[in-house]
Amino acid sequence: MTEPTAQDALTYAYGVARDAHEALADALAGLRGVADAPVHLVRGGANRDVVVAVSPVPARDFEEAALHVHLEDLDWLESVARAHHRVIEALAVHTTVLPLRLATVYLDDDRVRHMLDARREAFAERLSALAGHEEWGVKIYVETPATTEARPEPAGPAPDPGLSPGRAYLSRRRAQHRVREDAYQEAERAAERVEAAARDHAVDRVQHRPQQGELAQGPGENVVNDAYLVPLEHAADFGAAVRSAADGLPGIRVDVTGPWAPYSFIATTRDEPSPDEPSQGGQPQGAAP
Repeated sequence: MTEPTAQDALTYAYGVARDAHEALADALAGLRGVADAPVHLVRGGANRDVVVAVSPVPARDFEEAALHVHLEDLDWLESVARAHHRVIEALAVHTTVLPLRLATVYLDDDRVRHMLDARREAFAERLSALAGHEEWGVKIYVETPATTEARPEPAGPAPDPGLSPGRAYLSRRRAQHRVREDAYQEAERAAERVEAAARDHAVDRVQHRPQQGELAQGPGENVVNDAYLVPLEHAADFGAAVRSAADGLPGIRVDVTGPWAPYSFIATTRDEPSPDEPSQGGQPQGAAP
C-alpha cells in the first residue's frame, strides 16, 4: 500500500503514552500502523514526557463522509481495528498508554500537538493513576434457550398418554422454560461470586453491554461482559479466583481474557474532537478485544 503524501494525508492518533526518558521512538522503530504507514510520536511543547502515537492515513478514506461509509464495512473496520490494537499493544510493552477511540483522526500533527498541550494535565494525571495496572476482561455465558431446546429431553416419567398432542406440547414447553429459568438463576449466582472474587484483587470495574451475534464467542449467551483494572502484582491471583468462582454451577462458563491496555478506563480521552478536527469515528474503546 502506497503511503499517503502530506498533501492528501490526515493524522491518525492511536493513544497517549508516557515517555519520560524519550526512548519510546527507538522502541517503536519499524512499527507499521493503519494503512501500513510508519508510526511516529508527537510530543507536546508544554509536557515533553507525554506523547501521542500517530501515523499518516489517506484523507480519501478517513475524511468524515468516507469514514462513515467505511465504518459499515466490517472487513475494512476489522483491518483498521487490528492495526490500531497492534500499535497500542506495542506501546503497552514499554509504558503506560491511554488508547484513543478507533479511527480518531486530526488534520495534521500540529492539531494533535495542540490537543496534547490542551489536555496535558488530565492526561498526566490519568497516566499516573493507571501506571502498574492492566485490564482484564471477564465474560459469563449461560446456556441459551436455543441450546436448551436442542438438547435431548432429560430422562424422567413418560408424558401422560392421556394428554392430547397440544397439551403434551405445552407440558414440554413448561419443562423447558423451567430449565431456562434455572440456568439464568445460576448465572446470577455466578455473577455475584465473580464480582466478589474480583473485588479482592481489582481496583476498578466497568460493566459493558453483553456481546451478541458475531461478537459473542463460543456457545451460550453472554450475560456479563465486565472489565477490571488489576494491579500487575495481583494479576495471577485475580485470574485464578475469577475462573474458579463459578465452579459447581451447571450450564455456566466464565471466560477471562487479558491482559490488555486499559481500554475501558480512559475517561479523559472520550471528549469529542474540536470543531477544526475532521472527524473522530469508530466506537468508544469498550470491552477489550
